[in-house]
Amino acid sequence: MAFVTTAEVCDSNPQLIVSGELRALQPVFQIYGRRPVFSGPVVTLKVFEDNVLVRDFLEEKGNGRVLVVDGGGSLRCAILGGNPVVQAQNNGWAGIVVNGCIRDVDEINGCDIGVRALASHPMKANKRGIGEKHVPITIAGTRICDGEWLYADTDGLLISKTELSV
Repeated sequence: MAFVTTAEVCDSNPQLIVSGELRALQPVFQIYGRRPVFSGPVVTLKVFEDNVLVRDFLEEKGNGRVLVVDGGGSLRCAILGGNPVVQAQNNGWAGIVVNGCIRDVDEINGCDIGVRALASHPMKANKRGIGEKHVPITIAGTRICDGEWLYADTDGLLISKTELSV
């Protein structure tokens, strides 16, 4: 998709908004990483204060996908840190959205990848490997399914049932 702002997408697609095919996430995320604008097909993951499955996904080839993690909105520990983000960058992920916390912010901000999270936190997550892959999740007031498309810029995050052509 050629660069078109999320605001322009919303303005030019009112019918998709009304039908629910295009949805905006509530503005709760902080912007991290060197790529504030990114998009790609969504891969969903649901975990709580555990980052084993997050790391597992980011060790795979990203192929321009966006990992969207429902971390339950926990502000008690970070479920994403610098090393997995470097790995995600090197493996071709377009971005990572975390409904929870991250850490190693300076390292993440040096990476050429888009990252969104609620906040940063110095404590590390548990390592039990518990969670659900490729399941529908609801974060920031929006239901997100595996295979939908995410579009991010400095105005916000959009979810579309299909890739948008502009």
